[in-house]
Amino acid sequence: MQISLGKPSREYLREVVYRRLGASRCDVIVGPRHGVDNAVVRIDRRTVMIATADPLSYIPALGPGYSAWLSVNLIASDLATSAFAPQYGIFDFNLPPKMSDSEFSSYWAHFHRECKKLGIAIIGGHTGRYQGCDYTVIGGGVMYAVGPRNRYITSGMGQVGDDLILTKGAAIETTAVLARSFPKTVKKTLGARLFERARAYLRKVSTVRDSLIAASVGVRENGVTAMHDATEGGVVAAILELSNASRVGAVLDLDSIPISQETDEICRLFRIDPLVSLSEGSLVLTCKPAKTGRVIGRLKEANIPSNVIGHLTKSRRVCRAGKKGLSEISYPKFDPYWKAYWNATRKHWK
Repeated sequence: MQISLGKPSREYLREVVYRRLGASRCDVIVGPRHGVDNAVVRIDRRTVMIATADPLSYIPALGPGYSAWLSVNLIASDLATSAFAPQYGIFDFNLPPKMSDSEFSSYWAHFHRECKKLGIAIIGGHTGRYQGCDYTVIGGGVMYAVGPRNRYITSGMGQVGDDLILTKGAAIETTAVLARSFPKTVKKTLGARLFERARAYLRKVSTVRDSLIAASVGVRENGVTAMHDATEGGVVAAILELSNASRVGAVLDLDSIPISQETDEICRLFRIDPLVSLSEGSLVLTCKPAKTGRVIGRLKEANIPSNVIGHLTKSRRVCRAGKKGLSEISYPKFDPYWKAYWNATRKHWK
């Protein structure tokens, strides 16, 4: 088995990674599992620690400010799907030799400001410049939080009969990054009005508010049962991962998944299926049907659009509902975003 661009397959993780997880400790409640972004460790009878990790990135086309904002929010979004707000961060920077001191200084100033805004204390890490490192991934980070044991949720806690809700729509991060990475090409194709709408997507590439606002209605039997942000593989992969982690199935109305005009046109330009492409900013969540209206209403009050796209079922299959009945949905073999990005780079799209 070989790792392609992006995340490795479930099979690779199962065969190579999950079989070798160091020492076994009884206080680890939730460890590494496919589709589960957060670890859960028992501190005492009433308290747990939630922790997650992700890459840190510097995308030259975005510049230091937006790159730092994106890095902080991508990790914080994972942590917030636990229903806990991130509290602490540890970050490792392995900088490219060609990154100047002033570039990193600007990046770090923005990184600090975003952490401060989200209430995240930076408590440690490592910084260095090394041969062999390059853009866009420049390190990795860990965030964690401590809170009541009966208040957290994971993407593996969805239950049969729960409604499936999606915030915002499909291919949010794909739209944001491609519009800003290749602005001249995208603007020429979309026109000025749609291009400016697509550029504005960058501030949508976070689900911290989505998660915490949805969870404020209540968690577990009182409301939201599971949350998972849509990253690689897009909305479809996120739904499949949540269903698999929860050991349930789902019936979906894929036509109900919002795809904006600007997203649709960018995906056509780059030959991408928006339903299976990078979509950080989209949150998939499950909740008790009696609480669905309150969750959607509270998100609407915060100007976060959301809608019901399906429900969880007893069958372990994830199916699309159509005119001819149900048809099973398979896990995306790859995320087309990565190939599209590097192909455009090689073609010198501007």
